[in-house]
Amino acid sequence: MLRFSKAMRLIAYTTCCAFGLASAPATAQQQPQVTGKIEWGVWVDDDGCMHWWADGGVEGYMVPRRNPETGKPVCLKKNTCLVENTDTLFATDSAHLTAPGRARLEQFFRSGGAFGYAIYGHTDSRASDEYNIDLSKRRAAAVATVARSVGASVEREIGYGERQPVASNATAAGMQQNRRVEVVCYRW
Repeated sequence: MLRFSKAMRLIAYTTCCAFGLASAPATAQQQPQVTGKIEWGVWVDDDGCMHWWADGGVEGYMVPRRNPETGKPVCLKKNTCLVENTDTLFATDSAHLTAPGRARLEQFFRSGGAFGYAIYGHTDSRASDEYNIDLSKRRAAAVATVARSVGASVEREIGYGERQPVASNATAAGMQQNRRVEVVCYRW
Protein backbone atom coordinates (compact mmCIF):
# COMPACT_ATOMS: atom_id res chain seq x y z
CA MET A 1 0.00 0.00 0.00
CA LEU A 2 1.27 3.46 -0.86
CA ARG A 3 1.56 5.88 2.03
CA PHE A 4 2.22 9.59 1.72
CA SER A 5 2.47 12.30 4.37
CA LYS A 6 -0.40 14.78 4.57
CA ALA A 7 1.79 17.49 3.03
CA MET A 8 2.83 15.21 0.16
CA ARG A 9 -0.79 14.22 -0.47
CA LEU A 10 -1.89 17.86 -0.56
CA ILE A 11 0.91 18.88 -2.94
CA ALA A 12 0.45 15.84 -5.15
CA TYR A 13 -3.32 16.12 -5.18
CA THR A 14 -3.14 19.82 -6.07
CA THR A 15 -0.66 19.05 -8.85
CA CYS A 16 -2.80 16.19 -10.15
CA CYS A 17 -5.91 18.37 -10.19
CA ALA A 18 -4.01 21.09 -12.09
CA PHE A 19 -3.08 18.56 -14.79
CA GLY A 20 -6.46 16.79 -14.82
CA LEU A 21 -5.15 13.57 -13.26
CA ALA A 22 -7.50 13.69 -10.30
CA SER A 23 -10.99 14.95 -9.82
CA ALA A 24 -12.59 16.94 -7.07
CA PRO A 25 -14.11 14.99 -4.18
CA ALA A 26 -17.29 13.21 -5.19
CA THR A 27 -20.68 14.47 -4.12
CA ALA A 28 -23.30 12.30 -2.46
CA GLN A 29 -24.99 11.77 -5.85
CA GLN A 30 -21.75 10.85 -7.65
CA GLN A 31 -19.67 8.33 -5.73
CA PRO A 32 -16.34 7.24 -7.20
CA GLN A 33 -15.90 3.62 -8.14
CA VAL A 34 -13.26 2.11 -5.86
CA THR A 35 -11.82 -1.10 -7.24
CA GLY A 36 -9.26 -1.77 -4.53
CA LYS A 37 -6.61 -1.70 -7.23
CA ILE A 38 -4.03 1.08 -7.26
CA GLU A 39 -2.92 2.21 -10.69
CA TRP A 40 0.49 3.85 -10.87
CA GLY A 41 3.09 5.00 -13.35
CA VAL A 42 5.54 7.67 -14.37
CA TRP A 43 4.34 10.85 -16.06
CA VAL A 44 6.71 13.12 -18.01
CA ASP A 45 5.78 16.82 -18.05
CA ASP A 46 6.46 19.24 -20.92
CA ASP A 47 9.86 20.14 -19.45
CA GLY A 48 10.95 16.48 -19.52
CA CYS A 49 10.78 16.06 -15.73
CA MET A 50 9.38 12.79 -14.40
CA HIS A 51 6.70 12.36 -11.73
CA TRP A 52 5.45 9.24 -9.96
CA TRP A 53 1.66 9.07 -9.88
CA ALA A 54 -0.81 6.76 -8.20
CA ASP A 55 -4.59 6.59 -8.26
CA GLY A 56 -6.59 4.33 -5.97
CA GLY A 57 -9.99 5.37 -7.31
CA VAL A 58 -10.80 8.04 -4.72
CA GLU A 59 -7.80 10.35 -4.91
CA GLY A 60 -4.85 10.73 -7.21
CA TYR A 61 -1.34 11.52 -6.06
CA MET A 62 1.70 12.75 -7.95
CA VAL A 63 5.18 13.56 -6.67
CA PRO A 64 8.40 14.38 -8.52
CA ARG A 65 10.73 11.50 -9.19
CA ARG A 66 13.99 12.41 -7.44
CA ASN A 67 17.56 11.21 -7.67
CA PRO A 68 18.17 9.54 -4.28
CA GLU A 69 21.78 10.78 -4.14
CA THR A 70 21.23 14.45 -5.01
CA GLY A 71 17.55 14.93 -4.20
CA LYS A 72 17.07 16.77 -7.51
CA PRO A 73 14.15 15.94 -9.81
CA VAL A 74 14.93 13.45 -12.58
CA CYS A 75 14.49 15.20 -15.91
CA LEU A 76 15.07 13.95 -19.41
CA LYS A 77 16.74 15.81 -22.23
CA LYS A 78 14.22 16.32 -24.96
CA ASN A 79 14.62 17.50 -28.49
CA THR A 80 12.68 17.41 -31.71
CA CYS A 81 14.31 14.48 -33.46
CA LEU A 82 12.03 14.14 -36.49
CA VAL A 83 9.83 16.50 -38.47
CA GLU A 84 8.22 14.62 -41.33
CA ASN A 85 5.95 16.20 -43.92
CA THR A 86 2.66 14.32 -43.83
CA ASP A 87 2.54 14.33 -47.65
CA THR A 88 5.28 11.67 -47.51
CA LEU A 89 3.46 9.60 -44.87
CA PHE A 90 -0.25 9.83 -45.72
CA ALA A 91 -2.52 10.28 -48.71
CA THR A 92 -4.40 13.57 -48.83
CA ASP A 93 -7.16 13.72 -46.20
CA SER A 94 -6.17 10.34 -44.75
CA ALA A 95 -4.70 8.98 -41.53
CA HIS A 96 -3.67 5.65 -43.13
CA LEU A 97 0.08 5.43 -43.55
CA THR A 98 1.53 4.71 -46.97
CA ALA A 99 3.81 1.65 -47.19
CA PRO A 100 6.96 3.80 -47.71
CA GLY A 101 5.85 6.09 -44.86
CA ARG A 102 5.38 3.15 -42.50
CA ALA A 103 8.78 1.70 -43.46
CA ARG A 104 10.45 5.09 -42.89
CA LEU A 105 8.88 5.41 -39.42
CA GLU A 106 9.69 1.82 -38.42
CA GLN A 107 13.34 2.40 -39.33
CA PHE A 108 13.39 5.69 -37.42
CA PHE A 109 11.88 4.26 -34.21
CA ARG A 110 14.08 1.15 -34.30
CA SER A 111 17.22 3.28 -34.42
CA GLY A 112 15.96 6.30 -32.43
CA GLY A 113 17.66 5.33 -29.17
CA ALA A 114 15.36 7.43 -26.99
CA PHE A 115 13.78 6.58 -23.63
CA GLY A 116 10.41 7.75 -24.90
CA TYR A 117 8.73 9.78 -27.60
CA ALA A 118 6.06 12.46 -27.90
CA ILE A 119 4.24 12.67 -31.23
CA TYR A 120 2.49 15.82 -32.45
CA GLY A 121 0.31 16.02 -35.55
CA HIS A 122 -0.26 19.26 -37.49
CA THR A 123 -2.33 20.26 -40.54
CA ASP A 124 -2.73 23.24 -42.83
CA SER A 125 -5.85 25.43 -42.59
CA ARG A 126 -7.85 24.18 -45.58
CA ALA A 127 -10.61 22.50 -43.55
CA SER A 128 -12.48 23.48 -40.38
CA ASP A 129 -10.61 23.68 -37.09
CA GLU A 130 -12.61 20.76 -35.68
CA TYR A 131 -11.87 18.57 -38.71
CA ASN A 132 -8.17 19.47 -38.66
CA ILE A 133 -7.86 18.65 -34.94
CA ASP A 134 -9.44 15.25 -35.57
CA LEU A 135 -7.25 14.51 -38.61
CA SER A 136 -4.06 15.53 -36.81
CA LYS A 137 -5.00 13.36 -33.78
CA ARG A 138 -5.60 10.36 -36.02
CA ARG A 139 -2.30 10.91 -37.82
CA ALA A 140 -0.39 11.25 -34.53
CA ALA A 141 -2.08 8.03 -33.35
CA ALA A 142 -1.07 6.22 -36.55
CA VAL A 143 2.58 7.25 -36.05
CA ALA A 144 2.39 6.25 -32.37
CA THR A 145 1.04 2.83 -33.37
CA VAL A 146 4.08 2.27 -35.59
CA ALA A 147 6.40 3.35 -32.76
CA ARG A 148 4.77 0.96 -30.31
CA SER A 149 4.86 -1.88 -32.86
CA VAL A 150 8.67 -1.79 -32.81
CA GLY A 151 8.88 -1.51 -29.01
CA ALA A 152 9.25 2.28 -28.63
CA SER A 153 7.63 3.95 -25.62
CA VAL A 154 5.23 6.73 -26.61
CA GLU A 155 4.66 9.15 -23.72
CA ARG A 156 2.07 11.31 -25.48
CA GLU A 157 0.37 11.84 -28.81
CA ILE A 158 -1.40 15.11 -29.54
CA GLY A 159 -3.12 16.56 -32.59
CA TYR A 160 -2.84 20.33 -32.89
CA GLY A 161 -4.62 20.71 -36.23
CA GLU A 162 -3.87 24.08 -37.79
CA ARG A 163 -3.20 25.84 -34.46
CA GLN A 164 0.63 25.80 -34.56
CA PRO A 165 1.67 26.79 -38.07
CA VAL A 166 5.35 27.15 -38.93
CA ALA A 167 4.63 29.01 -42.17
CA SER A 168 1.87 31.06 -43.77
CA ASN A 169 -1.22 29.18 -44.88
CA ALA A 170 -1.68 31.79 -47.64
CA THR A 171 0.62 29.91 -50.04
CA ALA A 172 0.83 26.30 -51.21
CA ALA A 173 4.46 26.08 -50.04
CA GLY A 174 3.50 27.38 -46.58
CA MET A 175 0.60 24.94 -46.27
CA GLN A 176 2.91 22.08 -47.22
CA GLN A 177 5.29 23.05 -44.38
CA ASN A 178 2.40 23.14 -41.91
CA ARG A 179 1.28 19.58 -42.78
CA ARG A 180 3.72 17.70 -40.58
CA VAL A 181 4.28 15.21 -37.80
CA GLU A 182 6.83 16.17 -35.16
CA VAL A 183 8.49 13.58 -32.95
CA VAL A 184 10.18 14.69 -29.73
CA CYS A 185 12.78 12.34 -28.24
CA TYR A 186 13.33 11.98 -24.50
CA ARG A 187 16.86 10.95 -23.59
CA TRP A 188 18.73 10.67 -20.30
